[in-house]
Amino acid sequence: MSDEQTDPREKHQDRFPPQSQGDQPGKSDEVRPKPDAGEDSYRGSGRLEGRKALITGGDSGIGRAVAIAFAREGADVAIAHMAEELEDADEVVRLIADAGRRGVSFAGDLREERFATSIVTDTIAQFGGLDILVLNAAYQKDRDGLATLETDEFDRVFRTNLYGLLWSARAAAPHLEPGSSIIVTASIQAFHPSPSLVDYAMTKAAQVAFVKAMAQEFGPKGVRVNAVAPGPVWTPLIPATGWDQKKVEEFGTDTPLGRAAQPAELAGAYVYLASEEASYVSAAVLPVTGGKEL
Repeated sequence: MSDEQTDPREKHQDRFPPQSQGDQPGKSDEVRPKPDAGEDSYRGSGRLEGRKALITGGDSGIGRAVAIAFAREGADVAIAHMAEELEDADEVVRLIADAGRRGVSFAGDLREERFATSIVTDTIAQFGGLDILVLNAAYQKDRDGLATLETDEFDRVFRTNLYGLLWSARAAAPHLEPGSSIIVTASIQAFHPSPSLVDYAMTKAAQVAFVKAMAQEFGPKGVRVNAVAPGPVWTPLIPATGWDQKKVEEFGTDTPLGRAAQPAELAGAYVYLASEEASYVSAAVLPVTGGKEL
């Protein structure tokens, strides 16, 4: 990333043009402006040289930014994505290769146990091991209220955000050597839940509990478990959430810094947690929220 000092309030735009996408998964090329995942700005310094990483939801948004950063820091990177996101995933794999690292993508649905498990074994088969597991994939949708929250939708949120996370982590556990790291993408919603995202917020709170419990289980094995808790971040998920145009336009302006983050601004938190600089950091929930308190 650039070393130039900037005013954090003005680094990126604070309002977005009205837009929507029919359903998730959202597509990067249909978002205006296209989210900045660090394609042109992130510069690595070898902090993850020789590591082998798997990132769920690595085709767009935060996962895409993390994949780019990890590769430019020296890691081989596998990403998991929905079949509909193949175009975005292919671009990420190309960017990984451009960084001189091995990249691979796996298409499927993390709500299916077989897929959530196979991405771990397939990554190990491709790379010869797994050092960093980033459990990032998520689904959210705007809710009118509890009375109209459909069971199928509730189930989709929980199976994507929790079941898939658990299955992948469980499959990875026997293969993680001392020095390995698990990083979960939680959310400020775990601490300040919005009624319109109640089911999503519930899963994010559960993810924080998972991180704190697994840090205790895996610590004696030399494996660290942490989370990043983003605030508002401009990703394809946002125009596909179902909010009205005014909410999309003003997304993130209620933070102390007055704007939403771009995915590239999250990447450094994941690099830090995966790196040797964080060798004594476990059970942490690192906020990247534009000044909103957890």
